[in-house]
Amino acid sequence: MFWWKYKSYKGTVGKIADNILNRNFVATQPNQKWTTDVTEFSGSFGKAYLSPILDMFNGEVIAWDLSTSANNQQIRKMLQKAFSKHKNLEGLIFHSDQGWQYQHRQFSEKLKQKGIIQSMSRKGNCLDNSVIESFFGTLKRECFYGHEKEFLTFKQLHKAIANYIYYYNHKRIKDKIKWMSPIKFRETFISNYN
Repeated sequence: MFWWKYKSYKGTVGKIADNILNRNFVATQPNQKWTTDVTEFSGSFGKAYLSPILDMFNGEVIAWDLSTSANNQQIRKMLQKAFSKHKNLEGLIFHSDQGWQYQHRQFSEKLKQKGIIQSMSRKGNCLDNSVIESFFGTLKRECFYGHEKEFLTFKQLHKAIANYIYYYNHKRIKDKIKWMSPIKFRETFISNYN
């Protein structure tokens, strides 16, 4: 069996944003820096593509979409979910790789309308987006690898990922955020800040 990583880069199809983040992954408050990417799952269900948004402040999955094809509709749905939860995003840095979805004018315009600053990794440099790459590794290691045969349908995979993201956000503690879950860390920060 051959394994390869999903690659969304298809050359320059739109505007390439500067790498404003420049590997500075530290965020001192929620909604200061977000990151996104797409990862692929393969199994008897076929292929599925997960597109999440992570807040670099606490590692929280802000919004996500799982689809049988990586396309603009998936990215649009993911953004709508994020924007419906978070209203004031002016000045937020939104980082991604140079995938065609993120170069698309529609994506850039949606960010601009919210006052969001777009940032992109250098071409072919996964370390520039290591926060989300690390999340993908954790999710696949804890939820998918070794369990591939359990997911016979897309619906089964979707349910497992939904359950995992809930667990990841609400229950999975991390030393980096004072041994709290991402949600608890954000709530604690907000209550101390007010």
